[in-house]
Amino acid sequence: MNTLKPRVLLVEDTPEIALWLGTALRQAGMEVVFATDGWQADRCLQPGHGMDAVLLDLQLPGQDGLQVLQALRERGDSVPVLILTARASVPDRVLGLNMGADDYLPKPFDLSELEARLQVLLRRQGRTKSAALRWGPLEMQSDSAAVLVHGQPLALSKREAAALRVLLESPERTVSKEQLHTQVFGDDSTGLDAVEVLIYRLRKKLEPVVAITTFRGMGYMLTQP
Repeated sequence: MNTLKPRVLLVEDTPEIALWLGTALRQAGMEVVFATDGWQADRCLQPGHGMDAVLLDLQLPGQDGLQVLQALRERGDSVPVLILTARASVPDRVLGLNMGADDYLPKPFDLSELEARLQVLLRRQGRTKSAALRWGPLEMQSDSAAVLVHGQPLALSKREAAALRVLLESPERTVSKEQLHTQVFGDDSTGLDAVEVLIYRLRKKLEPVVAITTFRGMGYMLTQP
């Protein structure tokens, strides 16, 4: 299984916002852990937590976000923290940054800006994952299209490799035909039928070591044969 995704703690007590952000971050290739109040966030951030970054709301039940941040830094934990809050005044931003936050994004914010700032923090801390993507005996280098099966090179076309990467980056989740078309074919005028042909060719090359299962009406997913 692919275990190379950045692990992000999302501390947000508003269910609709948590669902929106969590879905977006997962689609961006991250593993998301949720906390809905300050006490739960503090428990999630005890030594050995394994988080790569924290998205922290300030207005929380129980402990507020600044108390969570203060306790985290007092433990000597340097995990990157991006504050998300409706408190947009300069004194509030200065206080949060002085207490050890790495960045501050006032609500409402644009999702693309959040993702960009989070990626900056992950790169700054050396927490982005740059090793291979793996699924069973299948391995793909994250910075190239090189694919190995049981350590032996597997010849794939550029589009076959692109489709495989999309599937590897979404382990145990279905990837829709539309998503594959967007990420593999881009603005190409080719229709959705081209995805079926591509998956057919890729499936033939991966058998019998890795299977691509079709879930009708949902999409495709890598599975064990």
